[in-house]
Amino acid sequence: MENRWLESLQRDGYSIIPSVFTPNQVDAITKDLGQALAMPGEEASAIRNPEGITFAARNVMSLWPPARAIWRQEPLLEIFSTILGPKFGLVRVLFFDKPPEQSWCLPWHKDLTIAVQDNGKPSAHFQKPTRKAGIPHVEASLDVLRAMLTARIHLDDVTEENGPLKVLPGSHLAGKVMPNDESPAQAVLVHRGDVLLMRPLLAHSSAGAFPNTTRHRRVLHLEFAASEMLPDGYAWHDFIHA
Repeated sequence: MENRWLESLQRDGYSIIPSVFTPNQVDAITKDLGQALAMPGEEASAIRNPEGITFAARNVMSLWPPARAIWRQEPLLEIFSTILGPKFGLVRVLFFDKPPEQSWCLPWHKDLTIAVQDNGKPSAHFQKPTRKAGIPHVEASLDVLRAMLTARIHLDDVTEENGPLKVLPGSHLAGKVMPNDESPAQAVLVHRGDVLLMRPLLAHSSAGAFPNTTRHRRVLHLEFAASEMLPDGYAWHDFIHA
C-alpha cells in the first residue's frame, strides 16, 4: 500500500488514504468541532452565513484545540514522517464546509501562503505580506512550499453533488506556475473518514454544490512542514511537533 500512495503523491501531487478515521470518530469530531465553531465571539476566525452556520474558519487550533493532536494516529504519523522526515510539525489548520443552499466555489489556484509570527522582516524568500483573520501571512518560497504537505480530513462523503475538490494531476511539478487551460482536471471523490494528502503546489479548485443538495462537505484542512526552521529569521505562527 505504501508504494501506491507514495508513488501517487510524487507523480500526481495527491493521494487518498482510505478509512483513517472510523465512523464513530468522525461523528465525535463533527459534533465537537461544530459546537466549538458555533461559540459566540469568534467572528474574526469563523465565517458564517446570515443564519449563523459556519462554512469556513481559520485559526482552528485556537478555536478547537483538539485539532492540534487529532492527526496523531496511525497510519498518519508514519506517513507524515516518511514524506517529511522525523522533525515535521503541524503549522496551520483550516475548516471548510458547503452547507446546503449555501454553496460556494473557488477558481484554480495553488496554496502559496503560510502563517508566520511576523511578516514585516526583509526577506528574499517571503513576499506579499498580508493578514488573514488577524494572523500575519506571506507568500513562501518554492523551497519552503516543497517541504510542506496538506492533509484534508473528510467528515462527509464527497460526491459530484456536494462540490468536490478538483485537481490538475502533476501540476505541483511546475512550481508556482499554473498549467494551461487544456490540462485534464480530476474530481476528488472520497468517503467520510478518508484523508486526502496533497502538495500545496498542486493546482486545485473547488466546484459548487448542486443547488438542491442536502449534503454538507465538511473538511479539516491541516498543513504540515518538514522543519521548524525558516530562512531570514522568520518563524511559523504555530509549529506543533510530531
